[in-house]
Amino acid sequence: MLATEDERFMRLALEQARLAGIAGEVPVGCVIVNDGQVIASGHNQPILRQDPTAHAEIEALRAAGQALGNYRLGGCTLYVTLEPCAMCTGAMVHARIARLVYGAVDPKAGAAGSVFELARSPALNHRMEVSGGVLAGESRDLLQGFFRERR
Repeated sequence: MLATEDERFMRLALEQARLAGIAGEVPVGCVIVNDGQVIASGHNQPILRQDPTAHAEIEALRAAGQALGNYRLGGCTLYVTLEPCAMCTGAMVHARIARLVYGAVDPKAGAAGSVFELARSPALNHRMEVSGGVLAGESRDLLQGFFRERR
C-alpha cells in the first residue's frame, strides 16, 4: 500500500484518538481496512466501559469481526496511533490480521518490536507485516498533550 494511503487511514485513526481524548480516555484510535475500505473503527474506552480490555484495537477488532461475520480477519490492515501492547498484538495474531500500521512507538509496553516482538514472532502460528512510524509525530503530540494537561 502506498505511503499516502497509510497516511490517509492513519488520519482516520487519529480522529478516533481525538474522540478518546475528548472523553477523558488516553487518546489512542484505530481503524481496520479491508479491500481499501474502512470496515471498523475504535478508540480507547476502558474508563467508560470499566473494562481493562477496551483498548482501541480490541474495540475495532470486535467491530470488524461483526462487519465481516468472522473472527478471522485475514487480508485486513489495522491502523493504530500507538504501537500495540501485548494484549492487543496477541488479539491481532489470533484474528490473523495481515498488516499492522502504527504511529508512535510505545517504549514502555510496545509489542510490535520496541519492547516485545509478538507481531512477527516465529514462536506464534501467525505473523503479520508491520510498518511503524506513520504520522508518528502527530500521534505522539496528541498523547503528550493529553498527559501534560493532567499533570
